[in-house]
Amino acid sequence: MGVLAAFRLNTASRMERAVPILPADDLRAARAFYVGALGFTVSFEQTDDGVTGLLGVRRGSIELTIDAPMPGHGRDEPWGARTFDLLDPSGNSLFIIGPAT
Repeated sequence: MGVLAAFRLNTASRMERAVPILPADDLRAARAFYVGALGFTVSFEQTDDGVTGLLGVRRGSIELTIDAPMPGHGRDEPWGARTFDLLDPSGNSLFIIGPAT
């Protein structure tokens, strides 16, 4: 059995949705675009300065997370998780969530 077939077999009954995480340089600009221009609503927002952080938006069945990288690694979030983000060699933003320490 190939890797893809095994993935499909093991996750078919448990995988319910995937939410893309899109990179941004400025959370305010992203909010203005997705909410103000495209009509999304905010489902969550975590920011200390309005520029960096996370923004969750929703419109109908579409959900997106906007990630404006926060400086530093190993941040304890008020919602009970430890997070950090980084860019891979291709410039993709990886947002890592784990249990709070």
